Amino acid sequence: MASTYEENVKVFKAFSDEKRIRILELLRGGEKCACVLLEQLDIGQSGLSYHMKILVESGIVESRQEGKWTHYKISEKGSDYAVTLLKELTTPYMNREANNCCKI
Repeated sequence: MASTYEENVKVFKAFSDEKRIRILELLRGGEKCACVLLEQLDIGQSGLSYHMKILVESGIVESRQEGKWTHYKISEKGSDYAVTLLKELTTPYMNREANNCCKI
């Protein structure tokens, strides 16, 4: 079973590549077939599969099979999780004393 840290790293890994950001931009317009993504991107089938695997494993993108093609869309739940995660990790603790190493 993966730890919370491992799951969180998958989310940030999904955002750490130009091609994956471009894919997410395309998916903002709604569900897309892999064939449409291949037409829109300068990428081969194996490259698309690699990037989609990362996006799906992160939970940010959902996939469904229809015939021989896979269709992808942004996951509302995954998107909400990513936004919440970033906010939590970048918001300073407000209810804890400052942990200063030097006491004056």
